[in-house]
Amino acid sequence: MRAEALHPTLLSAAFPLQRQNALLRGLFLAFVGSLLLTLSAKVQVPFWPVPMTMQTFMVLLIGASFGPRLGVATIGLYLLEGALGLPVFAGTPEKGIGLAYMTGPTGGYLLGFVLSAATVGLLAQRGWDRSFLGTLATMTIGTAIILLCGVTWLSSLIGFEKALQFGLTPFLLGAAAKIALAAVVLPGAWRLLARLRS
Repeated sequence: MRAEALHPTLLSAAFPLQRQNALLRGLFLAFVGSLLLTLSAKVQVPFWPVPMTMQTFMVLLIGASFGPRLGVATIGLYLLEGALGLPVFAGTPEKGIGLAYMTGPTGGYLLGFVLSAATVGLLAQRGWDRSFLGTLATMTIGTAIILLCGVTWLSSLIGFEKALQFGLTPFLLGAAAKIALAAVVLPGAWRLLARLRS
């Protein structure tokens, strides 16, 4: 698809980019995004059958709002912080830190964050985040990427059946709730932006 056919992301539409401060703005937003990811990993929301964090929700929002390049850079910065030993992930430092944590059972999900942000960002640039159904499809695809990467990696450690039992099934309802929430939030943000500009 030609570059001129791409749609602006929510962030670039709300705050048009000035070339002279593009790098500084990108670094600032990536840092803020990594902080939001850390907070979303630490806050547990009571849910059934297991408590959930809002981390995958934040990954999806960053991908859609920031676009593929800045979205991937933000997730990359977050992973770098974790690799350096900062307790940014869910369950850290109690379950370990640094590369030891990242190559453990959750390693596949972390890789999925990067691929999901890139995919969701690309779809957002094609206008998929403007409507409820489009956003629902986008977030479902992004979530599926995270879960597929996570279960694939976990399968190599504990086997396929156990990976499904412990790494997929308990999280499906929570994932569906976060997908639905994103499908409401993003189109709503676009409508609010349109009202503010009118």
